[in-house]
Amino acid sequence: MSGKIPRAFIDDLLVRVDIVELIDTHVPLKKTGSNYVARCPFHTEKSPSFSVNRNKQFYYCFGCGAGGNAISFLMEFNHLDFVEAVEDLAAFVGIAVVRELVADQSGVNKQDLQSIYDVLQRAAEYYAEQLHVAVAAKKAVAYLKARGVSGDFAKRFMLGYAGDEWQALEGRFASATLLAAGLVIAKADSKCYDRFRGRLMFPIRDKRGRVVGFGARVLDDSLPKYLNSPETPVFQKGREAYGLYELLANNARPARILVVEGYMDVIALAQAGIDYAVATLGTATSKAHLDLLFRYTSEVVLCFDGDDAGRKAAWRAMDVVFDSLKEGRQVRVMLLPQGVDPDSLVREEGKDRFAERIILAQTLSEYFFEQLSASTSLADIEGRAKLVGTAKPFLIKLPEGIFRDMMFARLKELSGGISQQDLSASAVAAVGYANNPRVAQIALRPQDKGRLSTARTVIALLLQNPRLIECFEQRDVEWDALDFPGMALLRKVVQAILDMPVRNAANTAVIIESFRDSPDYKVVVLLASVQMLTPEEGIEIEFCDGLDGLLKQAHEKRVTQLLEKSAVTELNERERETLKKMNYKQIR
Repeated sequence: MSGKIPRAFIDDLLVRVDIVELIDTHVPLKKTGSNYVARCPFHTEKSPSFSVNRNKQFYYCFGCGAGGNAISFLMEFNHLDFVEAVEDLAAFVGIAVVRELVADQSGVNKQDLQSIYDVLQRAAEYYAEQLHVAVAAKKAVAYLKARGVSGDFAKRFMLGYAGDEWQALEGRFASATLLAAGLVIAKADSKCYDRFRGRLMFPIRDKRGRVVGFGARVLDDSLPKYLNSPETPVFQKGREAYGLYELLANNARPARILVVEGYMDVIALAQAGIDYAVATLGTATSKAHLDLLFRYTSEVVLCFDGDDAGRKAAWRAMDVVFDSLKEGRQVRVMLLPQGVDPDSLVREEGKDRFAERIILAQTLSEYFFEQLSASTSLADIEGRAKLVGTAKPFLIKLPEGIFRDMMFARLKELSGGISQQDLSASAVAAVGYANNPRVAQIALRPQDKGRLSTARTVIALLLQNPRLIECFEQRDVEWDALDFPGMALLRKVVQAILDMPVRNAANTAVIIESFRDSPDYKVVVLLASVQMLTPEEGIEIEFCDGLDGLLKQAHEKRVTQLLEKSAVTELNERERETLKKMNYKQIR
């Protein structure tokens, strides 16, 4: 069964909530005219440019461009994904989240997810208890002491011990739930046995503190040395980071996050005072990992061992790093000395020296071009051409901006004069120019309504005053016959309002939500934020006049096209009917 949240529930939730009350609980607001203002929580500023409108149920910062409805605010402010934000908003309003019961490919009942979380939590508590009471756990305790892990940090990270028993969990929890949670393995005879036996247990908690899986280390020479939980309905190892929950519990907005390879590295660093490290779960750093971490910080430092394997892993990470970079994000690369790991190094040289290594870690640009230069001869044309060919696939992934331009400038410098046409950042960027959100923001500055085209003015008025949809319903608008810049977006906004189950409940927040997964989302948010100077009593007149102007312009253009075509060839029946109807409209 699927736990998809119905569109109607989300719309109703946005109608119920008062965005001013919601945001005021996080950022103190001050009433100014019809709006409420504050210093923006999403960027540093001296004077307030963050505005919240109760009528629109919408917020917008005229400084950094952040904007949206109540769901958007919770996602951005509390670093939540969409579902989490809806759940938190429902809790704020005081209603339960409604979910659809539709079968999905996994066959897992989403309503049973809580039972999986429950059994994982109880298993973690059981393992933690065994670390203290089981006789066999003495070797696990001895191992932790040898690694310098204190009792307080063992408790903080909820470390435990799984005894060398085949069915220690079977009698304590339901078999089906244990299997769904990945804690047991089913045999051919349908009986189950414990997945983790004779191992030191590291509970893996998601950012909300729920146990979603385990890492487990042997205490002898047997293999595999580390064993992780399998993929389950609540655990995907490519999307979780060990130690993130503990990090955020200590500091919700760290200046940087250090990514290391091992569970023990995270614990040792935290105990030494470097309490902003996380580890990937036996996998290479993924784009999902970086996107997750960048929710909480602007700088990620990737730490790798200094051996050949570590250096190769660092270079392989460049693919996902360049895919993940956006404005305001920074990545550094930290290669350790040969033969040491973060755990041993921080114990050897102490917190201050290790922290200095982190701060002095290579910037992405330094590391990237150093690696390219080291592997390529720049003394000849062939080598410089190879340099360009290797670098360009990475650089074209970068978003528009100064960093991208400087990276291309550095590549041109190293390549020794490859033509400007070949290396121009703007030429490469042209591929994605039309869909770049930053370009849309530049093209649509909200400060001056007079700069907007007629179409954008009409769209902005409709977004901010959904009741104006009545003007459309009073006119026989033939969309297929219209052609003007902005027509496609106007049609989408109109359709979004017409699709609302309860028309009079539509507000700006609800309309915007219908565009969340659309490429038009940022433009819609921007137009919804435009400060219209029209008095309330004149809004309908301005909207209708603008709409009529657009329709007339489009009709005249279509009539001209058909008349010109009829002069050289015969019109088809549909075109003749269209021309007849349009001429009638013009005469009338």
